Amino acid sequence: MKESHEHVENFPQEQVRSAIQAGISQAESQMSGNKVSYKYSHKISNKKRKGLYALTSVAVAFGLLVASSYQSPALASTLSQIPLIGSVFADSNSVGLKQAQKNGLTSQVGETQTVDGISVTLDEILYDQSGISLSYIIKSEKKLGEYYFGSGMDFTINGKSPNGYAGGYEEKVQSATTRTAIQEINVSEDMPNAFELGLILHGENGETWYFSNPIKKITDIKKVPINQSQNVDGITLNVKDLSLSKTGMNISYESSEKGEDFELSRAGDIEFQVVDQDGKEITSHSGGASGQKVKDKLVFKSNKKFDPIDSHVTELNVTPYLSLPTDGGGVEFDENGESRDIGFKGGSLKPVKFKPFKVKIPQ
Repeated sequence: MKESHEHVENFPQEQVRSAIQAGISQAESQMSGNKVSYKYSHKISNKKRKGLYALTSVAVAFGLLVASSYQSPALASTLSQIPLIGSVFADSNSVGLKQAQKNGLTSQVGETQTVDGISVTLDEILYDQSGISLSYIIKSEKKLGEYYFGSGMDFTINGKSPNGYAGGYEEKVQSATTRTAIQEINVSEDMPNAFELGLILHGENGETWYFSNPIKKITDIKKVPINQSQNVDGITLNVKDLSLSKTGMNISYESSEKGEDFELSRAGDIEFQVVDQDGKEITSHSGGASGQKVKDKLVFKSNKKFDPIDSHVTELNVTPYLSLPTDGGGVEFDENGESRDIGFKGGSLKPVKFKPFKVKIPQ
């Protein structure tokens, strides 16, 4: 059964939003003071654009993806006739999100906030083993620019911002004034099974939209211990476990490498190729990695996401590999929040070869 959230009579909505805004502002201030920033890239309409990312001396979160694809007028007309609730996940290219929506594993929200003629509807939320997935619908009285909402919503967990996270943000432009969006949030630290999720979206002209919603992790998750460790060319990799549910498969790992410069570290660029016993590859959706400097090492944590596996799968062949960046640029922030441009330094990174390993899937 799909989760729903009843509105409580006389609920102090404005006070809650004010508290959320204050909490997020405080968290942003703390994060600026701690030199925490995020790495992301932009891709618009299949045109190549230079990646933009930020580096820090304390922590860095990788992988925030902003994408926008333009649909035909006929498709936009068709989408406008689809009911808002559930339409974004159901219309996505993600097998896991479609399965979640089909099996009633999402929380339907449908709350709309309108600021200066722009209405943002928080559509659905999924909280599974890979993190949080959000869908929202944006309708405006006027044409919106390509990067109007940046890289998506900022968020808090029970009023506090996490120390590090990665994720992705994808937009689909349905018309000049209407677009849908899906955002994924992967938090590196342990999260409670249920909590109050605070969300804030910034517009290009300074508008802000606030939401607050209780969420709960789905329960039908199977965890398979792996504890596979190897050290290759100074990179230490520890694959902790594999998680399975109807919404997808995830591989959790921790990696580290000696160094001071996040951009010159390869330990945060690890991906996995996964093939079942019949040779069928499981589609990967990558996922970012959050990193932190610990003494003389750069330590990364990540939870890589894949499509759900079929019930007949009994064994997986897993091959770790490096997905090294080929271009980019950067912005570095100091303790006063001042930024400076830095050039791309990752062109000298060398690949390594990790050993593949097998994982038995309990039936």
